[in-house]
Amino acid sequence: MSEYILRTNKLSKRYKNDFAIENINVTIKKGEIYGFIGQNGAGKSTLLRLVTGLTFPTSGSIELFGNDNPQELTDVQKRMGAIIETPALFLNMTPHENLEVHRLQIGIPGKDCIDKTLELVGLTDTGKKKVKNFSLGMKQRLGLAIALLSDPEFIILDEPTNGLDPIGIAWLRKLIKKLNREKGLTVLISSHILSELHQLATKFGIIHKGNLLEELSSNELDGKCRQHLRIKVDEPARGATVLEKKLFTADFEVMQDGMIKLYSNVDDVRKVSRALTNNGLVIEHLSQTGDSLESYFSKLLKGVEHDEFN
Repeated sequence: MSEYILRTNKLSKRYKNDFAIENINVTIKKGEIYGFIGQNGAGKSTLLRLVTGLTFPTSGSIELFGNDNPQELTDVQKRMGAIIETPALFLNMTPHENLEVHRLQIGIPGKDCIDKTLELVGLTDTGKKKVKNFSLGMKQRLGLAIALLSDPEFIILDEPTNGLDPIGIAWLRKLIKKLNREKGLTVLISSHILSELHQLATKFGIIHKGNLLEELSSNELDGKCRQHLRIKVDEPARGATVLEKKLFTADFEVMQDGMIKLYSNVDDVRKVSRALTNNGLVIEHLSQTGDSLESYFSKLLKGVEHDEFN
């Protein structure tokens, strides 16, 4: 069995003369929680619709569960669950009736899955209340129930926190982590609440104007976002020795360009500066830095847009 749940190869979708996405290469391994980040109109929903078979590519290919045969993708898509944009719900039916219709449509044997799924998403107390009387957050929970009803191996969630209050958002995060931990559920999730994605995802993909700018693991992101001192001295190797022997720390990295990232003593710039200068080093640059996911995303886009206009 392939270790990859999803791989796309130069995947493109064009509407008339404009590409919604172009030459996208996304890779998601089994058990990952993949956070998909981009502004409105960047192409996130287009990619999710392509993967779920709601639309078809202009060029490129999609591989699901190791299968890239277009004629067989429909079968393997049955191993997935999804919420794309607004969940399709029957407003004049109860949650139980909605799940029953969905169960029959996809051919799930037995009705036990309905009560179990409603309990999982916290909708067991709704009784005969019709969906038209639900809040937006409750509709989101019901949409999630539909996506989880078949006990999928892979689930795609497009802005699942829409309509959820802070308690509901925290609940959703815990549920996804639980399903990922206990059932090995692989998740592809897009959200505008980047602070939540930072707490949840194990891998990130950043898309801008239809192009995938970057894929990075949560560890790589944490390394880039972690608070640190950026130090440039005239002799980087000797600078590293000074940090080890005078500040008694090994919590730093020497980059290929000679820049040193020091993760300890971040709040004591004077101490660091004094240790370096007292040992004969010339400090060419010394600054404190570190990003949240939001600021990292913003800086990445600003860099791209600067390159586009130069």
